[in-house]
Order: sequence, then C-alpha cells, then structure tokens
Amino acid sequence: MSTEELFREDAELADCEARVVQAGAEGVVLDRTVFYPLGGGQAGDRGELRLPDGRVLRIADTRKGEAGVLHVPAPDQQALLAALQPGMAVQACIDQARRARHRRFHTATHLLCALVPHPVDGCSITAESARLDFHMTEPLDKDVLNAGLARLVAAAHPVRHRWIAEEELDANPGLVRSMSVQPPRGHGRIRLLEVQGVDLQPCGGTHVANTAEIGAVFVSKIEKKSARTRRVVLGLAD
Repeated sequence: MSTEELFREDAELADCEARVVQAGAEGVVLDRTVFYPLGGGQAGDRGELRLPDGRVLRIADTRKGEAGVLHVPAPDQQALLAALQPGMAVQACIDQARRARHRRFHTATHLLCALVPHPVDGCSITAESARLDFHMTEPLDKDVLNAGLARLVAAAHPVRHRWIAEEELDANPGLVRSMSVQPPRGHGRIRLLEVQGVDLQPCGGTHVANTAEIGAVFVSKIEKKSARTRRVVLGLAD
C-alpha cells in the first residue's frame, strides 16, 4: 500500500489526520501524509505524530520506504513507537518553520536555474542552505547572480505545478535540467513546476506560491568543484 502524498498538491498543508499502516524499528508508514520524504535533493520533513491518548511521537526524518512514506522517529522514541498499531488514527504535523525554509530555498534554486542556463549535476536543499552544481566551465559572477535573484523575487512571479503524461516529457526532453536526478517514472505522469515566465522543469519538491515569498535570498559562495563544475551556494538573509 502506498502513502497518499498530500504535499504534492498543497505545500502549505501543515497537518493531516491519518491512519497507521505499519510501524517498526525503521519508522511509521501512514495511509496519507503531509511529510515530504528525502528526494530530489530536498531534505525530508521533521515534526510529530500525535496519538489518540495525547502522547506525541517525534519524527526526526522522512524517507521513501517500500510500503510508502517512512516517518523516522527520533532515537529516543522507540518505546512510544511500540504503542502504534495498524489502523490507529494519528495526527501528522510537520515542523512548519523548517518546511517554510525548504520551500523558499527550493523555489530560489529554480530562479538560479533561469539565471545560469547550464545542466545541473548536483543539488542539495536543507533548512540552512541550498546549492546547485552546474555543468559548465566559464566563471560565475556573484554580484550579477545576486542582482538577478533580487529582481526575480521582487517581480512576484506566480509559482504553480501541473501534471503531464510521461509521453509528453519524452517528446520534450529539454524540460529536464538535472543530470543527476531524473523524474520518477512508472506512475504514468510527471509533475512540472512552473515559475511563470521564468522556469519550467520536472520537480516533485515543495515550493512557495509566489517568488516574493522567497524573501531575501543571496549567493553566499561560488566554488570551482572541478574543471567542468561550478557550485553555487544560497543563503537566506533572515
């Protein structure tokens, strides 16, 4: 049984009612969830599962498991984990502040892709920073990139997603910018993320609804990682 991934349609959803499918040493699988699992370069969500008796199971990470989205408990939560039984109703609640930073950073990397028109061969998005590795040889100018990011944020471009058939992506291979992470196949459809008038590419991550919500983002570092790789690291001013 797979988990219904509510975050794919609504990245602002902070909690949901769900039922336990299975619980074990590796973690908890629910029938539905707001927790985003590690993938596409974006870190997994943290938060808590609230039990019917008021007890709270702290979730330290979220991963993809064979049976569905796996909610990984903090190391000291094993005793409480044993209380979960299949069919039990719980309330799944994410760390909203952490998710907000993931959303801001992830959308900012799409703006960066628009400013640096080269393939991406590495990506990382956490609550502390984000980075993209571009397959290129020419140098990058930090001031130029910062000015471009500020302009795109201030322009308040709408951000939205839509789904297309896998065949449509096959007919438009140029939509895929990443060399290291390919869109998941086998479900018949692909999720596209569009920053209106700026960027369009497959992406399953969580995002803000408008570039203005990103706020003050800046390039903190540019590194030459290899002869053909330039790494750009982003930070948030707050």
